[in-house]
Amino acid sequence: MSAAASLPFVLWVDADYLLVEDWQAVGDRVLVEATNARQAAQDVRRKAAVTIAALLLLLSSPSVEVTR
Repeated sequence: MSAAASLPFVLWVDADYLLVEDWQAVGDRVLVEATNARQAAQDVRRKAAVTIAALLLLLSSPSVEVTR
């Protein structure tokens, strides 16, 4: 919480060291990381769904009609 609150102050104090042309690279990197995080979350959800489906199939007992 305190780090998030101090970020604007640090950017204001160190504004002399920030170059305008570097913001494009920073913005691009943030977008790439956000896309990677979204794809990783989708992969985790997909793997979890497949795992749960497999466990349900493995752990569910067959009905009496199926075993005859």
